[in-house]
Amino acid sequence: MTRPNAATLRSWAAASAGGLLLYASFPPVGWWFLAPLGPALLILAVRGRRARSAFAAGGIFGIAFLAPLIVWLANLGLVPWLALTAIQALVFALAALPLPRLIALPGWPLYTAAWWVVLEAVRGRAPLGGFPWGRLAFGQADAPYAGWAAVGGGPALSFAVAFLGSLLVCGLTEWRRGRREASAAVCLGAVALITTPLALPAPGTSGPSAVVAVVQGNVERERTLEEQARVRNVAQNHARETKALADAVRRGEVPRPDIVLWPENSLDGDPRRNPELGSLVADSVRELDSPLLIGAMLEAPDDRAYNAGQLWLPDQGPVSWYAKRQLVPFGEYIPARSLLGGLGALQLIPRDLLPGTSTAPLEAGQVLLGDVICYEIAYDDRVRDTVRAGANLLVVQTNNATYERGIQAGQSEQQLAMARIRAIEYGRAVALASTSGVSAIVAPDGQVMDRLGTWRGGHLVEQVPLSSGLTLSEWLGVWPEVVLGAPVLVGLALSLRRSRRTAAAAQAPASMPEHDQPFTKLLS
Repeated sequence: MTRPNAATLRSWAAASAGGLLLYASFPPVGWWFLAPLGPALLILAVRGRRARSAFAAGGIFGIAFLAPLIVWLANLGLVPWLALTAIQALVFALAALPLPRLIALPGWPLYTAAWWVVLEAVRGRAPLGGFPWGRLAFGQADAPYAGWAAVGGGPALSFAVAFLGSLLVCGLTEWRRGRREASAAVCLGAVALITTPLALPAPGTSGPSAVVAVVQGNVERERTLEEQARVRNVAQNHARETKALADAVRRGEVPRPDIVLWPENSLDGDPRRNPELGSLVADSVRELDSPLLIGAMLEAPDDRAYNAGQLWLPDQGPVSWYAKRQLVPFGEYIPARSLLGGLGALQLIPRDLLPGTSTAPLEAGQVLLGDVICYEIAYDDRVRDTVRAGANLLVVQTNNATYERGIQAGQSEQQLAMARIRAIEYGRAVALASTSGVSAIVAPDGQVMDRLGTWRGGHLVEQVPLSSGLTLSEWLGVWPEVVLGAPVLVGLALSLRRSRRTAAAAQAPASMPEHDQPFTKLLS
């Protein structure tokens, strides 16, 4: 085996550093300002390198970024964590193959930012429905330029972060080449990119509003996964905390809620078929005299079930429900069950859930609930569909107990960060209801109004606006992703034409153009 040379080692070091810095921009670290350094160091790692070296650098970057970001998955075992990290790192490695060619083109920062949009589009769709966790946008709720999400959604915000990283490298390159004016122009472009969203109008707070209550019943952290699958005390925990909320209302400590939210899996069965569970929910609704959204497993034909949010109204009982549409592979269904269903922990998943189809909001008076369940919050189309269907309040029902039971590595904080970006993107309040935390109520500008930490019971009550206006992001839909990703195709076409024109010249020894030199020489 050939030992890697110094240039290769420097490339690997830059890729590793870039991945780690990008990880640190996300919760639980949350240093959002580090995010542009991730793309910048990846650019430096592959610049002037051949495709094979770019493949290696991309894979190293992906491992350094995602291994710590999703280490909470190790609560299910090392195999799921390592397998998902490896799959996602392979996506980064393959995507990095054309990156050196794009960087060699004039105006390359545009192409590299577009490349990142395409990368995230692929990661969010494949394989098995994709895994959009770790998109650049999702760590930027506190950034001054987070308003780009209201313009073009997550793709626009991710593009902005990647473009800033590219401009950083470009500006430094121009400075080293003695082109002070060009470097200054690049800096001005970066300033404009950061400050433009500050001029956008803030989400309106006039109009109707509602008092929203989130109940976090908590679960027993010390129980194993098998024990948690057997016990039937989660519903009692939420009923008990709901009674505490009702007592607080009677004492005048908080206003009576217009809607009360329980999290995903707050019931471990179907209240329509289990009289004990049905009675427990009915008592909670009667206690509060307020509409209640529960999380339940609703039975379906052929011994299957829906992971659903079910709305109960006073004096009416269950009136409507939403079923989760984006199911988790190997969590809520097993691909190729006949081959894999008997392996290890997969035996704990005795049946596949059915995906829902409806996007209609759940009506509780003037409150039109747009329900998204657990990691559906990471998928652009799942959230956009429910907003377009008329939702004026977004609700995220989630159960994070499994992923926080042992290693607490920020999974729930990362989900809250996504909810904050969705609030900015659609100008709507978001209520995040979790069994064991983090639960929160987020204002339409992405600011957290109140929150509950992990592994404790409690409730939140806040008055939030019920927004029905359209943001530009909602109006444009998927088009920002298409338009911002299109330059990659243009860049690849230009690179191919350029290669054909210079094929003959490339056979002869030639000095490497300065803009293709390894980053260590540019910085020397």
